[in-house]
Amino acid sequence: MKLSLLRKDPFAFFRGTNPLFLQFLPRDHSLFSAPCILICGDLHLDNFGAFKGDNRLCYFDVNDFDEACLAPFTLDLVRFVASIKVASRSLGLNRAQSNLLVQHFFKTYGRNVADGKARWLERSLAQGVFRALLRRAMNRTRRELLARFTKLKGGERRIRADGIRALRIDEAERARLARFLSRFAAPALGKSFFKLLDAARRIAGNGSLGLARYILLVRGRGSPNQNFALDLKLAAPSAVAEWLKGPQPQWPNEAARVVGIQRIMQAISPALLRAVRFDNQHFVLKELQPSIDRLDLAQWRTKPRRILQAVEGMGRVAAWAHLRGCGHYGAASAESLQLFAATKRWPETVNRTAEKAAARVHRAWQIYCKDFDSGAVMAAAAKLEKR
Repeated sequence: MKLSLLRKDPFAFFRGTNPLFLQFLPRDHSLFSAPCILICGDLHLDNFGAFKGDNRLCYFDVNDFDEACLAPFTLDLVRFVASIKVASRSLGLNRAQSNLLVQHFFKTYGRNVADGKARWLERSLAQGVFRALLRRAMNRTRRELLARFTKLKGGERRIRADGIRALRIDEAERARLARFLSRFAAPALGKSFFKLLDAARRIAGNGSLGLARYILLVRGRGSPNQNFALDLKLAAPSAVAEWLKGPQPQWPNEAARVVGIQRIMQAISPALLRAVRFDNQHFVLKELQPSIDRLDLAQWRTKPRRILQAVEGMGRVAAWAHLRGCGHYGAASAESLQLFAATKRWPETVNRTAEKAAARVHRAWQIYCKDFDSGAVMAAAAKLEKR
């Protein structure tokens, strides 16, 4: 499924191949001698979204920390600017419009780093496209959310394994997940909250496809309309940390790294976020966040002003996340980040580096599409399924 998805367009390929993208960057460039702070590691147009925090309010923030680590903050900026350049064609943007987005991102990011106050985007403060997104997320009922991926059967909910959002698992795997949840509890919720009703493999993202990931339907506060859905995702090593080959904080495990950095960089983290152990591997558990709560930039192909508004908002959110990522686990101070961001040369260097890397991504995608044999991959997948 992942191999096929990467053929869709250059941006899909870009999203799913961050380790390859890193190989297109000049590691010894002076740009990457910038202050090291806690970063997302995979900052791009699709890694922002709205979600309900553990205080049940809705926020718009960076929402993927699989690659998070201690690194030069400029790595995040190069990745984000490259995402604009790779996605521009599918968004219907010409070169001038793409460059305008980049310049507005730089200005917004720099202005908010200089301000030094890590703020947040939530419904009462948001405007324009963000206000509409957060209002929609806040007003969605639990029944509406559950209806997206479950069905009622005999008064009980079951996950809809439709091959689009979820895949079936066997009874042995389901039993292991039930045992895992039976040993799990969270303050003020109790064990009955986590009684497993159903489970399935989750289909989501590009880079994480192929890793173990589950939708867990649990009793919650009562069936059928107060059930909760959880996302359980294997935590793999950070490709960014491996590419840097430099010292990193000594995390207990990869899930602790993801959760630890996410809790620092986000204003408020998603409900139930925590590092857990399942099947002798380390996973990240949190309340399931629907993919519909992202800004679908493609719907605004004929409305570049809305795309510009979205990118400016992402610039603010990225700056606030970086400010929070200062001063923890050996990270540079906020003052160091501000001093570097106040210099005038880095935007041009980031833009030029991202431009070259984006061009190489596009060429790699063309080569991949030419060499990809979908028939052979489908035959191999069918053979594996029979086993």
